[in-house]
Order: sequence, then C-alpha cells, then structure tokens
Amino acid sequence: MVRETYTYTSKMNGMANLESIIPKCASFSHIKQLQAYIFTSGTFKFSRARSKLLDLCAIASFGSLSFAISVFRQIPSPFTNDFNAIIRGLVQSPQPSTAFAWYRSMQRGSFRVDALTCSFTLKACARVLAATESLQLHANIIRFGFMADSLLGTTLLDVYAKVGNLSYARLVFDEMQLRDIASWNSLIFGLAQGSQASEALDLFKRMEVEGLKPNEVTVMGVLSACSNMGDFKEGEKIHGFIRNQKLDINVQVCNALIDMYANCGFVDKAYGVFDNMGCRKCLVTWNTMIMAFARDGDGHKALKLFEQMEKAGVQPDAVTYLAVLSACNHAGLVEDGVRLFNTMGKHEVKPNVKHYGSLVDLLGRAGRLKEAYNLINSMSMVPDVVLWQSLLGACRIYKDVEMAEIALRKLVEMGSNNCGDFVLLSNIYAAHARWNDVGRVRDAMKNREVKKVPGFSYMEVDGSRHKFFTGDKSNARWKEIYSKLDEIRFKIKELGYVAETSCVLHDIGEEEKENQLCYHSEKLAVAFGLISTSEGTPIHVIKNLRICGDCHAVIKLVSKIYERQIIVRDRVRFHKFKDGFCSCRDYW
Repeated sequence: MVRETYTYTSKMNGMANLESIIPKCASFSHIKQLQAYIFTSGTFKFSRARSKLLDLCAIASFGSLSFAISVFRQIPSPFTNDFNAIIRGLVQSPQPSTAFAWYRSMQRGSFRVDALTCSFTLKACARVLAATESLQLHANIIRFGFMADSLLGTTLLDVYAKVGNLSYARLVFDEMQLRDIASWNSLIFGLAQGSQASEALDLFKRMEVEGLKPNEVTVMGVLSACSNMGDFKEGEKIHGFIRNQKLDINVQVCNALIDMYANCGFVDKAYGVFDNMGCRKCLVTWNTMIMAFARDGDGHKALKLFEQMEKAGVQPDAVTYLAVLSACNHAGLVEDGVRLFNTMGKHEVKPNVKHYGSLVDLLGRAGRLKEAYNLINSMSMVPDVVLWQSLLGACRIYKDVEMAEIALRKLVEMGSNNCGDFVLLSNIYAAHARWNDVGRVRDAMKNREVKKVPGFSYMEVDGSRHKFFTGDKSNARWKEIYSKLDEIRFKIKELGYVAETSCVLHDIGEEEKENQLCYHSEKLAVAFGLISTSEGTPIHVIKNLRICGDCHAVIKLVSKIYERQIIVRDRVRFHKFKDGFCSCRDYW
C-alpha cells in the first residue's frame, strides 16, 4: 500500500514537472521526445500533461496537427481537454470545418462537452461562415446551460455577426447578462459590415450613454459604418472623439479614418490624416491612400504617392499595384498603367487575375480592344469572369458588337448568370437599333432565369436615409420630387441638353425613351436633395450600380444651374459634379 502510494505520488510529481516543461518546448523534436517519455513512463493516462502536450502540438507553429491527432488516437479514454486541444488546432488549420466532425463525434460518443468546446467550434463556424452549424451550436449551448458564460456569449454574437444573421446577433446581445467591450464591438462591426450601418451608429451612441468607454476597435467599427453609408458628418464627429481620446496614435485607427474620408468623397481630408501620421505609416496606410486617389479619379496624385512610397523604402505588394493600376484605369493613363504592370517583377510581385483585370479594363476603355483580348488569351492562368466582363464593358463604350458577342459567349461557357452581362450586350444591340437581337437576349435571360438587379440610389438627410428606385413614388414628398424633375428637364433643355436614349432597351419612340430616362434613381435622389437641403449645401448620393451616361450628363448641368456640388458614389468610383463639370472628366 505504501509502495503504491509512493508510485502514484511520484507519477503525480512527474506530471507536475512535465506541465512546467511543456511550454518550454522550442521545436517539434522536443514535443516528440516528451510524447515518447509520457507514453513510456506511464503518465500518459493522466490527462493534464497529455492535454497540454496535445494543445501545444496542435497549434504551435513548429508543431504538427497530424501528429497531435495520431497521439490522440492512442488515448483509450480521451477527456474533454484532449478533444478541445484537437478542435482548437483544427480551427486554426486550413480545414477548420473538420472541427464540426470532431464536435459531433464527442456528442455521439457521450463525451462531456464544455464551454471551451463550444467556443472553439463556434470559431470554426466564423471562419467558414457556417450559418446552419451556428444555429445548432446555439441550441446546444442553451441546452447545456452555458449561456451565462459571457465570453461564450460574445463568441456566439461574433459568429452571428460574421455569417450575416444580424437579428440573432442582436438577440444574443440583448439577452446577455454581462456585456463587455468585446460584445459591443462585435455587434457594431457586424451591423456596420451588414446592411444596418445606421444601427451600428445608434449602438455606438447608446454605448456612450450607458457609460462604456469605446476603444480603438469600437471606433474602427463605427468608422466602417460611416464609410459604408457615406455619412461624412457622423464620421467627422467620430474623428473629433478620436482626437479627444488620443486614439489617433493607433495606426489602424488612422487607416480607418483615411478610408472613411475617402469613401465619403473627401480625399483632401483623407490626405490630411495621412500626412499627419508622419513616419508611423505602414504598408496598409500607403495602399489605402493610393486607392483613395484612384477612386477619386486623380491618377497623377496616386502615381506620385507610389513614387514617394518607393523612396521611403516601403516595399509595394500586390494590393499596392492593384491600387495604382486602378488609379491609371480611372484616369485613362494607359501608358503609365502598362509600364507599372511590366515592372511588378522588380518588386517580386507576381501579377494575379485582378491585376490582369485592371489592365484589360484600362486597355479596353482606351479603345484598344484587340490588345485587351490578346492579353486575356496570353495569360498563364485561367481568366475569370471579371476579365471577360471588363472586355464586355469596353465593347459597350465603343459599340463593338463582334467582340461583345465573343465576351458574352465566354461568360456563358463559364457558367456566369449575371444579368449585367446580358444587359450590356443588349445595350450594344440597342445602340445599333438591332431590336431582334435585343429580343433574343431578353429571351435568353428568361430561359436562363436571369434576374435583373434593380438599380437604386440613396442619400442621408437629417439623419434619415432616403432610398429611390427608378420611377419610385414611395417617398412622402414624391410629388415635389417629380415637380422638381420637370423643372430640371425644362432648364437643361434650354442649355441644349439632348437625352442619351441609346441605352434604352426597347423599340419605342424617342419621347417615351426620354420619359424612361427622366426618372432614374440617381435623378430622383438629386431632385430630393435640391428640395430638402439648403442652397449651397453639397448633395451626396450613393448608387449601387454604375451611373448611366444620361444621368451623368444631366447631373453635370444641374450642378451648374443650381450652383451645387453633387457627389455621386457609384459601384466603381466617385463623380464630383461642380459648375457643369465632373471630376472624372467624362472618363469612367
């Protein structure tokens, strides 16, 4: 009996020593030696040291998840901690969804699941955006009685936010007994990235009312909300808060500020933040500012900044080149774009399909359609749908029917069912008055069940968002809006305006075509801005698709007649209209 007690105590002491040695392992060979010792010394059946070893092996950069799993397979009766070690390793592996199978095997084998098991598996859900598994885990967490665990509640909230189930994220948040800063941040980020950016701002304000102090992560989330809505006024208020709390010493916060100002159309303010950062700029900072100039259509400033970046010793990456190529694209700097593309190898950056896509778009919009087509065919990688869509878009500008048909044929072969592809070809046929072909494309869309994405525009007035669709009469002031549009129509005709009816996809009279164009969503939004904001106030409109040629021409004239700056952010870039001109110089 004494000897047995001594042996057990020795093993326990040995296990305690092992627990202190395991974290000091500096290589995979050390882990393997310890595993062999634990196995041969008889301490293998004690779970604490074994679980720690599994945990280290499964997640350490020098470890081996496959080795950890092989060790696990040798355990006759694994404990919860053993499972947790493997599941945690799987979450961080290239195949995080495998964690679900391990979680289910625990349940099938009647092994005890704890809060950590659920937490790790939820993180796997977040990585692969597994909405169904998230709901199943939520049900289990309630059944196991783990909802009181605030950390687990925050993880669950974060998962729902990432998979886009914002109603459940809100429900978890509201039912949490204790909310820490992480839970507030998770919901704010989820709302900001989803379709509820204004709710993210409301939550930020509520957070302050309840006496919680926002941190760097909080302000980055709420800046993202302002960025998505194009809400410059709220963004500027948050910038003031950031300065007062001295949060602008954080480089990531400054990057978020640059992005917010750029997405709201205030590239000068974005550059002010960039310039004040001094030597604290990181690669992301430079990339964000170059892309800001690109979206603003100022290719020359983007190129100049790229040169400054090189002189500062900052090595450009694939994102940098994509930003500067995009800048050349928006500004029509064809030769500069081709030159930069050819020098990517100098910085050991290998062109990817997005770089090729930008160059194809650049060449195509410059009218060099044959060069763009040959570039696609010369690629070492398989072209994606975006490349052919870029070429198709260029064909619309130059009304090249033959090349457009080739591009659409390629897209159909690749399984693309995007309504925009068919609409672009219809536009080209319509421009040539080939109405039978327009009808044929329309029939093909019906047969393939291609649904056209409705264009819409929106703007913020006094904290309220107003959304408009083409021909929309849902706004409470729709009669005033339409009356203003009639006034605009009369005034622009006095300046020589002629409707650009070539993009109307119907064989109807010119007057009816003009009537259809008159009530596009961006025109409705601009008219609403004129009647609902004071004279001289800039009008900001956000559109989900590219602005059409007729709307572009009309808004230029409106900016001159009513002496208003009008900023339209479409799917691709900014258009700043002032005194009858646009910042894009009619190149978009």
